[in-house]
Amino acid sequence: MWSWVAHRITGVGIFFFLLVHVLDTALVRVSPEAYNEVIGTYKNPIVGLMEVGLVGAILFHAFNGIRLILVDFWAKGPRNQRKLMIGVGVVWVVLFVPFVARHLTHVFGG
Repeated sequence: MWSWVAHRITGVGIFFFLLVHVLDTALVRVSPEAYNEVIGTYKNPIVGLMEVGLVGAILFHAFNGIRLILVDFWAKGPRNQRKLMIGVGVVWVVLFVPFVARHLTHVFGG
């Protein structure tokens, strides 16, 4: 059940990021100077930490989505749900931890 809840929460979060991304990118057609100002406001540690959350959400949502497809369409999927969820967690950690280490060095002056 918790993976279902996390999948929905990450999906909504990714949707709102994409909405903001489309809006601020569309601003470049209206006023390149305003676009540059908006992008300039994103260059601070708070947004850097939010980017960490975004990447974590995208990774979880993607791999959990693959797990859901396997559970739904693979004959052995329902019997292996627990193993698949552990696999999602392992792959998430293997990809997310190095990203966080590298990204935070850039965010906090590396």
